Amino acid sequence: MTLLRDNIRLLRKRKGWTQQDLADSTGLKRSLIGAYEEGRAEPSVEKLIGFSEVFNVSVDDLVGIDLSQSEPGSTRFKVLSITVDEDDKENIELVPQKAAAGYLNGYSDPEFIKELPRFKLPFLSDSGTYRAFEISGDSMLPIVPGTIIIGQYVERVNDIKNGKTYLLVTKKEGVVFKRVFNYIEEKGKLYLVSDNKQYSSYETDPDEILEIWSSKAYISVEFPDPPEDRPDISVDQLTSIVMDLKNEVNRLKGG
Repeated sequence: MTLLRDNIRLLRKRKGWTQQDLADSTGLKRSLIGAYEEGRAEPSVEKLIGFSEVFNVSVDDLVGIDLSQSEPGSTRFKVLSITVDEDDKENIELVPQKAAAGYLNGYSDPEFIKELPRFKLPFLSDSGTYRAFEISGDSMLPIVPGTIIIGQYVERVNDIKNGKTYLLVTKKEGVVFKRVFNYIEEKGKLYLVSDNKQYSSYETDPDEILEIWSSKAYISVEFPDPPEDRPDISVDQLTSIVMDLKNEVNRLKGG
């Protein structure tokens, strides 16, 4: 399998890995990795699945497509599992905090997705696929823990826009909500930034990403606090401000 041989070598180099690094990630011997890359041996179906998970590409693409013709990060994610209503329209499935750990294993399992709570939001476009995640932690203040973020599905890592907020389903950290900067072309990395400056930014490999959801709306039972440089305003103060504005408008009309 010439394509398989070349694709394994290509994907390994894109990650900046040695053959030993790939061997460590797949639990195989380095000599076996070398044999696969040189075409002296062919991996079993089980080992192909292992390569597929490590490189985040489908087995079909791994053995049947020349991946050198695609840019890093351009590979589509696996087929998304969804649910639909009685009118055959997509639901928005909710992943609560207690289900976040299970989502890592069940995100592509139709039976798991079918068990999640689901709802509709009339103001979202019908052209996208949406999912909602209940976030934890305070790294994205003023968005508070327990807030539900609604995200629209993003098919390719390279479609990430610098500085926008995304829900990322990652192999190591699970579901994270961050502001993301795309430096795949320059450095082969994504940079994840928290709005809460007490948290450090960090980088991640695109191959660590299982799903990407571009944040479109949020639902919360808590309202954000006012900025530190603007203390709370009393009702009397607000009334005074409104009256001043009204008087100013009347003055301008009279002039």
